[in-house]
Amino acid sequence: MQGRLSAWLVKHGLIHRSLGFDYQGIETLQIKPEDWHSIAVIFYVYGYNYLRSQCAYDVAPGGLLASVYHLTRIENSVDQPEEVCIKVFASRRNPRISSVFWVWKSVDFQERESYDMLGIPYDNQSCLKRILLPKSWIGWPLRKDYIVPNFYEIQDAH
Repeated sequence: MQGRLSAWLVKHGLIHRSLGFDYQGIETLQIKPEDWHSIAVIFYVYGYNYLRSQCAYDVAPGGLLASVYHLTRIENSVDQPEEVCIKVFASRRNPRISSVFWVWKSVDFQERESYDMLGIPYDNQSCLKRILLPKSWIGWPLRKDYIVPNFYEIQDAH
């Protein structure tokens, strides 16, 4: 079933894939990584000026990585805010996705966390570096194919 926003994107010739609705009835759309930045700008201009959250996950071991954006359109009315969920899937070998930091500033630390834990480099991100793990950390611990090192440093535990 195609949602209202998906129909609007089709009407304007914007390539995407409708993923239906989630359990709360929020429309979910899939956008290609190369189209994400321009469509993000369109969403912002269309009124989705609040990025509620961004997260990422590993779809399957050796499979795709996903970056997920929850956008909200808040208008000066008593109606409920409109929400949409955007999923951008990227290949594991080259998971580059355009950063939307210049559209929604609040995504800064969220994209950096997705980079730190899953290794998704966001192009044009303001400060893409590790924020949770030390710079010397090797690998991406939230990937499903991550191999945990067989040593533990407990000397600093006391």
